[in-house]
Amino acid sequence: MSHAKKSANPNDFILPDLGEGVHEAELIKWRVKVGDAVKEHQVLADMETDKALVEVPAPRAGTIAVLHGKEGEILKVGNPLVTFAGSGSVAAPAPAQPEAAAAGCDTGSQIARNLPAENGKHAPAAAAQAEREDAGTVVGAVGGSLGGVTAEAGKALATPAVRRLARDLGVNIDAIAGSGIGGRVLEKDVRAAASGGPAPAPVHHRPAPCPRPSPRLRRAASAVAPAPARTTAATPVLMPPGQETVRVPFRGVRRTIAARLRESIDQAVHFTVMDEADVSALDALRRKLAAASGEKVSFLPFVAAAVCRCLVGEFSAVNATTEFRAGAEGEIEGEIVRHRAVHLGIATDTDNGLMVPVIRDCDKLGVLEIGRHIAHVADSARARTAPREMLMGSTFTISNVGSHAGRFATPVINYPEVGILAVGRARDGVVVRHGAIAVGKLLPLSLACDHRVIDGAAGALMLARIIDLLHNPEQLMGPARG
Repeated sequence: MSHAKKSANPNDFILPDLGEGVHEAELIKWRVKVGDAVKEHQVLADMETDKALVEVPAPRAGTIAVLHGKEGEILKVGNPLVTFAGSGSVAAPAPAQPEAAAAGCDTGSQIARNLPAENGKHAPAAAAQAEREDAGTVVGAVGGSLGGVTAEAGKALATPAVRRLARDLGVNIDAIAGSGIGGRVLEKDVRAAASGGPAPAPVHHRPAPCPRPSPRLRRAASAVAPAPARTTAATPVLMPPGQETVRVPFRGVRRTIAARLRESIDQAVHFTVMDEADVSALDALRRKLAAASGEKVSFLPFVAAAVCRCLVGEFSAVNATTEFRAGAEGEIEGEIVRHRAVHLGIATDTDNGLMVPVIRDCDKLGVLEIGRHIAHVADSARARTAPREMLMGSTFTISNVGSHAGRFATPVINYPEVGILAVGRARDGVVVRHGAIAVGKLLPLSLACDHRVIDGAAGALMLARIIDLLHNPEQLMGPARG
């Protein structure tokens, strides 16, 4: 559990918000030790949130006086992380500290600074108002998008959502003087520049320094080596000689996965329909594409393309999420949110547990493009370099269980979505074509839907349509939606 110490010491660096809805994180590794002189933005510690590794940079230069927490401990956002030496320092006993580990972890998710805290709680009133005004720059959303604040030399400090808004409005964001914390460019700054009006006056915040993202963060490189695997409930545990049992803490990613699966089972009413597709013609086509393109082409991009065609066509009701709640009398209230774009989740098995990175606007991609995106998001998830926004916002999920073993499955819906397709391992089997028996390539498919939203007949018909599309793969080459 986290330590309970909270302080108003001005030399305390408070553990900042590490992502939307993140209230705690596990301390994986200290990068510094007591007595170290650190530079501004130097990495202090590696933290793990529900699905991301995070490097926490120093907000300023100084000497480390106290490290709050031990490796493996769960720390709360808003509590002190480190205390710097200084005249205002409050004496406090330092917990036993581990030796500083060698630097070398280049994976992680970018973070933004939290406002100063008082006694471990967010500063009230004026500070809260300042934080709301800066909502476009901290880890959070403008219009629902998520992402870390980023800045490079000569570049504006802004979130991906604000950068995207600037691109949409045709504004050079690097030429804008930001009015947010630390000179960050806010949504209102971009809109003022687009309208030709004066820029908003900078918001005056407390003088505490604002840590910018570490330059060591590397998100999008698919060739990044995975972070060293740690023993979790998902990895094999070697039994020490003479020991009959080993206790593994249930936390981190495994705990998050368990909570979300429990939520899905508690909330959704699952039903599953199964069948096999004769993908003999598809197998021949993908081999030709692989030879012509020099790329590895699997069945999965074709399955994804077939799913997208269904979701933008007659089965658009399955491209949905739910916002249900229990009413006063126990009845279900809320809304079904149907989506035009297909943001396809790709369930990915990693050393740290199952993750679902998302291919946005997958329905606008051709088969080869889908294949490249699948490889990229899966590699990012396994290497723990996937940004938080890549792990959110899917509208339908595919789980390729056949990449390991097995034929059919009963996949658990990625709630609040209403459908998920499990793809089994392709095998040679007996097929009937034009009344004659032959040997063909069979691909098992299992479609699970939320029965509260999708009737059984609709689910069965959608699976039949997917199979029909896979039988005639030439029609899958282009995007499902222009």
